[in-house]
Amino acid sequence: MNNQTTISWDMDLIKRYDLSGPRYTSYPTAIQFDSGLSPERLIETGRSTSDPHAPLSLYVHIPFCAHVCYYCACNKVITRNRKKAQPYLDTVYREMAKLSQWYRGDRQVNQLHWGGGTPTFISDDQMRELMQALRSNFNLRDDDKGDYSIEIDPREASDQTLEVLREIGFNRISLGVQDVDARVQEAVNRVQPTEMTARVLQRSRELGFKSINMDLIYGLPHQSEESFADTLDTVIAMSPDRLSVFNYAHLPDRFRSQKHIRAEDLPSPETKLNILQNSINRLLEAGYVYIGMDHFAKPDDELALAQAEGKLHRNFQGYTTHSDCDLVAMGVSAISQIGDVYYQNEHDIAAYSQAVAQQQHAVKRGVTLSRDDHIRRAVITELICQFELDVAAVEQRFDIQFGDYFNAEQAELQQFSTDGLIELSSSRIRVTAAGRLLIRRICMAFDAYIPKHEATRSFSRII
Repeated sequence: MNNQTTISWDMDLIKRYDLSGPRYTSYPTAIQFDSGLSPERLIETGRSTSDPHAPLSLYVHIPFCAHVCYYCACNKVITRNRKKAQPYLDTVYREMAKLSQWYRGDRQVNQLHWGGGTPTFISDDQMRELMQALRSNFNLRDDDKGDYSIEIDPREASDQTLEVLREIGFNRISLGVQDVDARVQEAVNRVQPTEMTARVLQRSRELGFKSINMDLIYGLPHQSEESFADTLDTVIAMSPDRLSVFNYAHLPDRFRSQKHIRAEDLPSPETKLNILQNSINRLLEAGYVYIGMDHFAKPDDELALAQAEGKLHRNFQGYTTHSDCDLVAMGVSAISQIGDVYYQNEHDIAAYSQAVAQQQHAVKRGVTLSRDDHIRRAVITELICQFELDVAAVEQRFDIQFGDYFNAEQAELQQFSTDGLIELSSSRIRVTAAGRLLIRRICMAFDAYIPKHEATRSFSRII
């Protein structure tokens, strides 16, 4: 498979193709989820089309944060009142018991993730309680060979908390950093001294966490090419196993907390592009592999190895090595992928709690995949994960003639080829060094649901 690690920066192509588009953590994407569909039918279809012996991936959403980060677009509840956590967890346990009845069987949990919000908002005892509930309801591994990860705000993670996390079974952590520059941190209401982040990272290594990810964001107020280069140097010196470098999308009309960020303090579009270009070059020079979109990993990391072997996958937890898992998600707004369906829980915490109290689940909306969805999802997943597509494999898997099935897409693919985004042949589509940055746009050619030539406010910009 394609092990190309170089990126070619072509500003003309970027300007031409940098629209807004999906991140393809699912296909169809979440905007296609229909609240008019029967939750019971979605659940029934998922259960009947799922492999009852395949392994599971579990996700738990913990929405609470003690502080608001102005840039954040996550589904969260800002509160200093830690007593709000237990009633929510009790509701999650009721939902979990029902999900266990539907999906447990002998299915081993190879992947587990707690996200938020701030999962470490809950107390150490509550974290022990939550993990024990998961172990009671599902077949969790006890050999430390699964991917059991948690998102950590270093401001909410004492040494004792890190010890508890390792003790109860976590072996991966993701640290929110965003930027180490004090002026930027103050502007987004996330003051986090570098020493605090370094302490969490160092203690996590001592405790034997096998993978540490750091999240950065470019495009925040007061960032410059120089300041973000300094942030990168600081982070690279800490040597995380993985790095995510996200693009800040300023959408104050959609996300209330972003109204605190002044548009005039944001870097210009040109500066943002320069920051991204410099960041990619710097990380490649430092030895990281460009996995795709915002993600980088060390060459010996499981993501990089899986991509080199053609086994990388993508779901609502991002890039993953667990393509064989159904994703069972619990908590407010959580999205599951079971068999032929995606479905999402109630987005509002009060509605979520009421739904679980009344029916033991909180499924609000979803989508059932058609045969066409399956075919297009397979094509998009291969391209966005591997940067190439084996046409013959798709034809054999789905019993189609690729050129005939995607006849309407041929003109656009030819244009991509002419512009140097892809190398196109009858047997293979290979994304070039210039096309890797624009992979979301390439995948959009195979998306049957969204307009191809106009930006849509439903998605963030590609670059």
